[in-house]
Amino acid sequence: MAKRESTFGNMVVTLVLVTGIAAAALGFVYDFTKAPIEAAKLKAQTEAITQVLPEFDTLGNSFKVLADAGGDSLEVFPAYKGGELVGTAIKTYTKEGFSGLISVMAGIDKDGNFSGYSILEHAETPGLGSKMDPWFKTDKGNQSVIGKNPETTDFHVAKDGGQIDAITASTISSRAFLDAMRRAYVAYEKEDKTTGDSGQ
Repeated sequence: MAKRESTFGNMVVTLVLVTGIAAAALGFVYDFTKAPIEAAKLKAQTEAITQVLPEFDTLGNSFKVLADAGGDSLEVFPAYKGGELVGTAIKTYTKEGFSGLISVMAGIDKDGNFSGYSILEHAETPGLGSKMDPWFKTDKGNQSVIGKNPETTDFHVAKDGGQIDAITASTISSRAFLDAMRRAYVAYEKEDKTTGDSGQ
């Protein structure tokens, strides 16, 4: 059998076939894994809401609030117990991290103070910026944001004249975290509590 001569046309056809097969395989893998990935994200989000809020029995319908001009909208989750609003979870973010995006689930109680937070996503330096949790929950010095809000406490790092102590050797990540928390509070302030839907 004669050996097929290699030509530019043959190479192009082969490359197109290989590329097409690879694209089809990637598409199949994406479709196959999309649902489990979304389910895992939803589970993590639900667990985060439970962690950051006081005890509740019903989670109301979520809605979105634009916290600042030109920014992305934040998702708000009102929580109820016995029909009464006990807190609000807000999925917030900042793009000011040392490595870019930081996503946070912040909880605000019925008195308007932060009741907790959970870091959902970040790429900060291990052992430094990654210490956001539990650093800002620790009741030591002026580290903690729990039980506080930006109206009564300056949510900037002490180095910038604020009242919150930054993570040791990680001022950029600390500034970014507090930026996300301030953004969450702005969304909370914009929330229409008089017409909130309890989902019941």
